[in-house]
Amino acid sequence: MTEPFREITEADIEHAAARIDPYIRRTPVIEVALGNGSVGLKLDCLQVSGSFKGRGAFAAVTALGEGTRGVTTASGGNFGSAVALAATTLGRPSTIFVPETSPDAKIQRLRDYGATVEVVDGYYPAAAEACVAWAAEHDVEFLHAFDQPDVVAGQGTCGRELLQQVAGCDTVLVAVGGAGLIGGVASWIRDSARVVAVETVGTATLHDSLAAGRPVDLEISGVAASSLGARRVGELGWAAAQRWVDESLLVTDDHVIDAQAWLWDEVRLAIEPGAATPVAALLSGVYVPEQHERVVAITCGANLDPASIPTVT
Repeated sequence: MTEPFREITEADIEHAAARIDPYIRRTPVIEVALGNGSVGLKLDCLQVSGSFKGRGAFAAVTALGEGTRGVTTASGGNFGSAVALAATTLGRPSTIFVPETSPDAKIQRLRDYGATVEVVDGYYPAAAEACVAWAAEHDVEFLHAFDQPDVVAGQGTCGRELLQQVAGCDTVLVAVGGAGLIGGVASWIRDSARVVAVETVGTATLHDSLAAGRPVDLEISGVAASSLGARRVGELGWAAAQRWVDESLLVTDDHVIDAQAWLWDEVRLAIEPGAATPVAALLSGVYVPEQHERVVAITCGANLDPASIPTVT
């Protein structure tokens, strides 16, 4: 399901940035008070399709050859929406495979974006297996949500943009699922700032892999499972993390819920659980910045039912 490994270079990310520039948003960084200081929030929750995944999807679709018959992926979540939007925008047909467990609202959103939706009995692994087989049979391009070079390079444009916006950035906090975002961001930032990974206890794919010294499979659980629910870290993200991720942190589900409530109450941002993990690390004290440390947390997704936003207690 993945392409042969190669390093994601700064040139890869520059090329991706040039290709996707007409189609994506340059999302802002805002400064908010937190504790005795302040933190920057990189608002990729405002990206097209509602998450950072729009970057990788447009990077992958714009890289396709003229003869490509269409694209497909397996995702009932953010990547599926991003691929559907990118394909329709660029005049490509898309077919998205989703498990029957996907909410009706997410399936309808895929159709609203112009995709053909194939609903598969069972859970995500069954949808992914059916998708790969269908792609081979119909000679269309299969897009992996977090472990293909063009996708990861597209996600890396978030880090490129962030460093352009924040002079003197010391540390970037990044949520991790399959490690496509942190793989791309770390591949751009490298040694220009510290890169800190944040996962929940129930989705600690990268954290456990770093502890083991190799990628390991994980049973996923908890409030962030729907967006950070990759059972195994991607090869590209894993390679980048070994070289350029400085620290890997875990937060609890309660920390995430508190962060979602804080982001709504204090900033008026509706952020999905997985995307709230970097802010959860700051609010909970799991990550404590040094005095004068310039910290930016990437808030990378806002695809949730607003009625589900926790309230401040």
